[in-house]
Amino acid sequence: MAEPRMSSIDGKLAEEFAVPSHVQEVKEKMAAFAACHAEVGRRVVLITSGGTKVPLESRTVRFLDNFSSGRRGASSAEYFIDSGYAVIFLHRHRSLYPYTRLFSTINMLDALQLRAGDSEGAGEVVVDQQVLPNIARVLKRYNEVKDGGLLLPIEFNTLSEYLHLLKASAQALSSIGSKAMFYLAAAVSDFYIPASEMPEHKIQSSNGPLQLSMKMVPKILSPLVKDWAPQAFVTSFKLETDPTILLDRARRALDTYRHQAVVANVLDSRRGYVVVVTPESRDELVVTEGDVEKGVEIEERIVSNLTTAHNEFITQQAAGRK
Repeated sequence: MAEPRMSSIDGKLAEEFAVPSHVQEVKEKMAAFAACHAEVGRRVVLITSGGTKVPLESRTVRFLDNFSSGRRGASSAEYFIDSGYAVIFLHRHRSLYPYTRLFSTINMLDALQLRAGDSEGAGEVVVDQQVLPNIARVLKRYNEVKDGGLLLPIEFNTLSEYLHLLKASAQALSSIGSKAMFYLAAAVSDFYIPASEMPEHKIQSSNGPLQLSMKMVPKILSPLVKDWAPQAFVTSFKLETDPTILLDRARRALDTYRHQAVVANVLDSRRGYVVVVTPESRDELVVTEGDVEKGVEIEERIVSNLTTAHNEFITQQAAGRK
């Protein structure tokens, strides 16, 4: 397998975005994870999830945050694993996590009961399964996934960490070619302040109204598709508030970056309706109120659609090499 190519963005990433000290260690861990699963014929998907944080000061007190709970990424990870994939889960620290997401609104202490023990307070802690419905089933599945080594979690906080870790993941997965999928569901900032222009200390309100001049974040999708993992199946997400421009923006992204799919959705209806747009097709995926009552999630249908497309992509790539 050819080594990933250098991109014109590589220099800018190194100059303007602080490189995490652990990025090489994480890259090696991801490469080993991917190689291990590819060796037994299993496909690997890199899921990005949650929002990025952009510091306004070097010693950060204030920051701009792209808010995302990480619900779509966390739930999609479960469905990809159920579909036979191994998952690298690149997620924002404290965003929703596969399996535990199902209980994210519950105070865990309310779900635990302490059975009396000795006079020193020791006792047995038991789970109230009425407070945590289906906890036994979820725990069983989580342990199966953990024991099978099917989920590799990687955390980020800042935009800089996200960009460098995404680059590292792309280079790590390039070795498995078309068996790799990228599912880029994170909410990533479009603007940032370069480290060289950032004040060191807390911005003082006594200085008057705050005026910020922010630069555009380099479009990381372009080098990912062209240079870092050119044989992978890449899916990006497009979220809009105006439904009339949604499909045009999705098609424009495909034309610009030449990747395989865009999951397009509108903010107000994103949990019940999405459109998966590819260069050849447009699939509308819907979850009705009746589906919701049965526990069906839109992510299950997104993953089903994309795994089918990935299968076809792998077949086409193999045929092209003959």
